Amino acid sequence: MKKVIYGLLLLTIATASFTSCREKTTGEKIEDGVEEVGDEIEDAVD
Repeated sequence: MKKVIYGLLLLTIATASFTSCREKTTGEKIEDGVEEVGDEIEDAVD
């Protein structure tokens, strides 16, 4: 009985960890790119 409970607990934790890792949306990717370009421009000015 304990093995079944431990197995279900492990499966639940694994499922939760995989679903929490999501891909970035297109908007987030664009925002990151704009921030990178802004940082590079600031570095070039210095």
